[in-house]
Amino acid sequence: MKKITLLGLFFFGGISIYAQDNNKWTIEECVNYALENNISIKQSELDTKLADIDKSQATMAFLPSLNANTSYNINTGANVNPATNQFENQTFRSASGGVNTGVNLFSGLQNWKALQRSKINIIASQYQLDKMKDDISIFVANAFVQILFNKEQIKVLEAQNKITKENLDRTNELVEAGVLPKGDMLEIKATDATQIQQIIAAENDLFISKIGLAQLLKIEDYKTFDIAEVDYGLFADTILEEDASTIIAKAKEEVYDVKVAESNLELAAKDLELSKTQYYPQLSAFMGYSTRWSSTNLDFITGQEMPFLDQLSTFDGTSFGLQLSVPIFNGLSVRNNVRRSQVNVERSEYLLEQANLDLESQVYQAYNDAKNAKKSYEAANQTAEARKLAFEYAQERYTVGLTNAFDFSQASINFENAQSDVVRTKYEYIFKIKVLEFYFGIPIDQINPN
Repeated sequence: MKKITLLGLFFFGGISIYAQDNNKWTIEECVNYALENNISIKQSELDTKLADIDKSQATMAFLPSLNANTSYNINTGANVNPATNQFENQTFRSASGGVNTGVNLFSGLQNWKALQRSKINIIASQYQLDKMKDDISIFVANAFVQILFNKEQIKVLEAQNKITKENLDRTNELVEAGVLPKGDMLEIKATDATQIQQIIAAENDLFISKIGLAQLLKIEDYKTFDIAEVDYGLFADTILEEDASTIIAKAKEEVYDVKVAESNLELAAKDLELSKTQYYPQLSAFMGYSTRWSSTNLDFITGQEMPFLDQLSTFDGTSFGLQLSVPIFNGLSVRNNVRRSQVNVERSEYLLEQANLDLESQVYQAYNDAKNAKKSYEAANQTAEARKLAFEYAQERYTVGLTNAFDFSQASINFENAQSDVVRTKYEYIFKIKVLEFYFGIPIDQINPN
């Protein structure tokens, strides 16, 4: 299973976003653009093309081979006349040509097993491509949601700073009226300055996150690049009613990491079968036709050079037969190749077993994370509500001079932190639920409304 970064999967699969204007990208547009332009995906697509080529080559291996050859030579000194097979110590010209065909009759079913392997390899390469697309989609979605998170964080900070500025104005009036000491105004000013610094830092984080997504999409216009925003709701948590073992069983049918491991094991087993075919004798049939010409071949009647076409018909010949190759001793290379293949099969079995164990661990982890994320979100809401009441109470007391600016600032900071925790735990809760649904096999573009 791909390593899913925080919040990415939910925003990729769970929400349909529509751009507010042409300058803002939706999550679908970002993901689709990345799927069409990402280099890693293009490389995986090339692997599937190579797998198709391997299958074509394995299929063509069943057909007979057909080759033609020709040569033209100028010979000086003592050379064998290719037409008469006699030594001639003179300069002469010669030519030869032929056609040969051959067919493999038996080689331990090597061609058949190679064809089977090529079919398995096509499936394996497609699994790898699908996994790569999922990885890239989540990577893009994570960059997308980071922008959304930074934007919402800025809204929280700006809202809190607006309250601080209002309190600063009221404090200034009370200080001028002699109701509050000047130190209270300075304390509020310090709080205001700190919040402005936080807003600047958040805006910088937002800009950097935009650059990150733009670079991922290979978009050079960083300044105008932006994403569409919507108000995100919560998923229903009915998935938590499912048993973890049920989710694991579904995940083994849906997750590509396990499928990749299974296909790799099949490939290793087929490679073992192919290596064993080298133990068998190989039987092939062949047939050939050849002819030749030489400038020194004379006609017995006229005493002149024999015509070219006459020589081709006179000095031609055919050959056909069977060829048997029996492996007897070759430095134990075949045996060692078989042993290597056996080791690869065992390694692939371990990898498949590990993939299943990892999947079980990931599902159990996701199951517990989803439950805990829900509890954290509920607790954060309760804390935020309490902090809000505490802040309002502190504000009322500060207005009438019953508390100092420092205590009021602390109440304001606590309320701000509580609001940030609500934002953070909300997105984590949504993300964890969607991850668990993904393991369960629910399509990532399907929304389960609360």
